[in-house]
Amino acid sequence: MGKLIAQFLKFGVVGVIAFFIDYGVLMLLSVGIGLDPVVSAAISFTVSVVFNYVASMRFVFTHREDLSKRREFVIFVILSVIGLLINEAIMYAGVAALGKSPLAITVTKVIATAVVMVWNFLSRKKWLDAGDSREA
Repeated sequence: MGKLIAQFLKFGVVGVIAFFIDYGVLMLLSVGIGLDPVVSAAISFTVSVVFNYVASMRFVFTHREDLSKRREFVIFVILSVIGLLINEAIMYAGVAALGKSPLAITVTKVIATAVVMVWNFLSRKKWLDAGDSREA
């Protein structure tokens, strides 16, 4: 159980950094440049996924020997696209309900991030992590 907690904490650190990348790009595009927040969220999410893949697979999850790096990346992208769809649905609903003010965008993004974080950890743990099998 201690290893799982340590892994989740590492995932959290990577996630916080990815969030700030995601949030920074979102606010730059939606508030700074004036792009639609939903479009901005898709772009910012995609930028953060690249960082998240590199950091997650290096520091959080153990590479599965039965997966090639190419297949690992494809699975990571598929899981991330599902996360993106969840993110976009929440952003769309939140902006529709709360409006497009910076505060409304921020509140909506925090909710979306929390939901997607749970999806990301559980799905990556299940389909990408070798867990303790490499140590055996």
